[in-house]
Amino acid sequence: MNQTELHRRLREQYGPWAVVTGASDGIGRAFARALAEAGVHLVLVARREVALQSLAAELSGLGGEARVIAADLSSDAGVRRVVEGTADLPVGLLVAAAGFGTSGNFLAGDLDEELTMIDVNCRAVAALAHHFGRRFEAQNRGGLVLLSSLLAFQGVPRAANYAATKAYVQSLAEGLRVELGPRGVAVIASAPGPISSGFATRARMKMSMAGTASEVADGTLRALGKMGTVRPGFLSKLLEWSLATLPRWGRTRVLAKVMAGMTRHPT
Repeated sequence: MNQTELHRRLREQYGPWAVVTGASDGIGRAFARALAEAGVHLVLVARREVALQSLAAELSGLGGEARVIAADLSSDAGVRRVVEGTADLPVGLLVAAAGFGTSGNFLAGDLDEELTMIDVNCRAVAALAHHFGRRFEAQNRGGLVLLSSLLAFQGVPRAANYAATKAYVQSLAEGLRVELGPRGVAVIASAPGPISSGFATRARMKMSMAGTASEVADGTLRALGKMGTVRPGFLSKLLEWSLATLPRWGRTRVLAKVMAGMTRHPT
C-alpha cells in the first residue's frame, strides 16, 4: 500500500478527527505527524502545553486543524479534560501513546513514581478506551491504537513494573479487538522494541540499537484494521524472532541480561 492509499484509507475508515495522547514527544509525536500528513485533524494531548502549541503550529502547515489539550493523564481530572474537550468533535480514532517507564530493581525504586506509571500506562488507557470505544461503537466506525511493548510478553527484571503495565495494555487490546470488531471498531496493540525517544532518558536507560518513532507510527497505521498486534520496524521483528523459540521463563532470563546492560544506574 502506497502512502496515498494509506492516507485515503485512514480518512475513509476512521473519519476526520483523531485523538493522540503523549503527542508532545517520541511515538505520540510521530503518530500526530503521520495522521496530519494523511489529512486527519488532530486533538493533541500531553502535559506540556507549550510543546503542544509548537507542534500544533508545525502541523497546521500540512493543512489540517489541531486542538491542544494540556492534561496530566495520571489524574482523573486529566482524563476528564480529554473527554470534555473532545465532546463536540467527530472523533474516529484514538492513539493512546502517553506513557513512561522506569528501570532498575523494583524495590529500590520510588513507589509513588511506580504507582503513577500504573495510572498513566493502565488506568488512563482503560478510561479513554472505554469512553472512545463507546463512541465508536455507537457510530459503527472507529479505531483504538494502544501502545504495548516487546516487554509485554514476559516478566522483565529491572523493568518489572513497566513490563507489567504493558502486559495489561496488550491483554486489553486483544480482548477489545474481539468485542468491538463486529461493531466496526478496529483495535490494535502496537508492540515496538527499543525506540530512540525521550522515553529512554526518563527511564534512565541507554540503547545501543534502537528503532525510530516514525517506523512505529507508519507500521502501526498500516496494520490497523488488519492485525491485532503489530511489532513495527525491523528491529522489533528481529528481537521478537530471536525470543520466539524460548519458553516464557527463558525470555525473562534473556531480557534480564539485556536490561542489566541497558540501565545506567547501579543496583
